[in-house]
Amino acid sequence: MPDTLIEELWQGAVNGSFEPGERDVSLVEGQKLQVALQERWRQEGYAVGGWKLGMTSGQSRDVFGAGVRPFGFILEKRILSSGAELKCSVIGKAGIENELCFTMGAPLGGNAARDDALKAVESVAPAFEINQRRIVGPTSPGMRIADNLSNWGLVVGTSVEVPEDLTGLVIVLSDSLKLAGKQEIERVAALGHIDDHFTSIARLARELAEHGLSLNAGDRVITGAFTRTQLSPGRYTGSFGSPIGDVSVEVQP
Repeated sequence: MPDTLIEELWQGAVNGSFEPGERDVSLVEGQKLQVALQERWRQEGYAVGGWKLGMTSGQSRDVFGAGVRPFGFILEKRILSSGAELKCSVIGKAGIENELCFTMGAPLGGNAARDDALKAVESVAPAFEINQRRIVGPTSPGMRIADNLSNWGLVVGTSVEVPEDLTGLVIVLSDSLKLAGKQEIERVAALGHIDDHFTSIARLARELAEHGLSLNAGDRVITGAFTRTQLSPGRYTGSFGSPIGDVSVEVQP
């Protein structure tokens, strides 16, 4: 494993900017680099509190290849509660996406199937994923995986019991600081938009096991984006309707 590249990835994550140049790594190599990057964060005292599965929804689905679903990690210190305040001056160029955040009530191993994931999930909450656009210039999909799929952090609302049906949700992203009549940014119906959440969680558990990692009780898991927009100053709300509820975040300059 090229230690210099891992250090560059880590410095890029710390500073919010990473220029990979002409480096080209495969999808498999990119996932291995990301696991090494995760260990680099651990060495600095940053534990992992959650996970994401990428390329599962909307226009991003299959963008790295048919059926390719890379994983990423979420630092525990960057899992924030609804109503949190963020600063563009700290995060830099970024995007904000509405996601469902599942909390694991039990561990899930390398042989997990969908029904196992359904039983292991304890609750679900409305959430925002914050994606920091660190990479400067064009690069390969493998390098984007190595860069932890752009994740910066997560804002999570109140957890509720998992409803029997998640396909009927309609998610609305709005900004209450925008001019009257312009508050709604995007509206997305869940049906047909995203992979089955529990199939994704089971796959995540299997993928983690292949890298010597595990999905444990208490871990937060996000399974793909619904609505999204560029991060700029505003007061954002993601509304998932009953019984999921809302999540909000205040973004300052």
